[in-house]
Amino acid sequence: MTVRQTRIDKQNIGTAYPPFVIAEMSGNHNGDLDRALRIVDAIADAGASALKIQTYRADTLTIDVDGPRFRISDGHELWGGENLYRLYERAHTPWEWHEPIFDRARERGLTVFSSPFDPTAIDLLEKLNAPAYKIASSELVDLPLIRLAASTGKPLIMSTGMASVAEIDAAVRAARGAGCANPILLSCTATYPAPVEAANLRRIPVLADAFDTVAGLSDHTPGIGVAVASVAMGAAVIEKHVTLDRAEGGVDAEFSLEPAELAMLVVEARRAHAALGSPRIGADQSEEEGLRFRRSLYVVEDVAAGEAVTRDNVRSIRPAGGLPPGDIDLVLGRTFRSAYPKGTPLTWDIV
Repeated sequence: MTVRQTRIDKQNIGTAYPPFVIAEMSGNHNGDLDRALRIVDAIADAGASALKIQTYRADTLTIDVDGPRFRISDGHELWGGENLYRLYERAHTPWEWHEPIFDRARERGLTVFSSPFDPTAIDLLEKLNAPAYKIASSELVDLPLIRLAASTGKPLIMSTGMASVAEIDAAVRAARGAGCANPILLSCTATYPAPVEAANLRRIPVLADAFDTVAGLSDHTPGIGVAVASVAMGAAVIEKHVTLDRAEGGVDAEFSLEPAELAMLVVEARRAHAALGSPRIGADQSEEEGLRFRRSLYVVEDVAAGEAVTRDNVRSIRPAGGLPPGDIDLVLGRTFRSAYPKGTPLTWDIV
């Protein structure tokens, strides 16, 4: 298996290492800086690797126009009928909050970075010395934005929701051409929330192999099951939205993890990674005690010298030590060389 790896901040990222778990705050601060800082603390307490936010204003994502093209479809589960500009106004993280959020995250030992959505966002994040950039799924087709982010020399993580192979290839070429040799690609289903059946985790190794890079998962499904399962498919990065309490609402609350769930994800993802092991087949060192209790042939009744071996006085039982159970037909009818007590392993030297 090809071993691919990269590095963000001081953390090595790749299938040889435990998963890099990114907790996405998004708009779950609900317009309250104190709540945003409490989310940072909760993420750190849960043991996540990194905090990610989003850097945009409503007018850097869209324009203040109200018409069918600028409204989310009425049938959308969370944001049906909403005007884009108004939604982004409500969900954005004010730029003056970035520094206190970055400071708190760093104080708590978290790697902290953001998704920029236009050049002014990259300017702000460079001033904050962001160690990496995340390109959102909808921005994967914005090649100038990708080139600008890559030109900073920082690592890039790119979500691939909705993208075709050709679009992903163009984005990877843009990143590499501008200076990011090893962009991380995240498999993603850009539905909010995403149905489990649409997770398509088998895409993860395809992305890694097709583009010779580290791959992972940006997950919008409920719970942690899909994210944990992704580790077995080679996900070296897992991104999940996080909130303090789904019951308190918020633009992304419904598909976000609460702190206790994030902590469980961190633990279970690391267990899943540890469980991967190697493709070697055979007894593991941890199974040595178990080998002692495999079945084998034993004398199960006291026998006398010259007595015949029968199915009544020799049987396959636990523990090991005697002949393999498959040898029973080879020993039946032979005679014992001496008297042997019940519990004697049957070996060729006693018949």
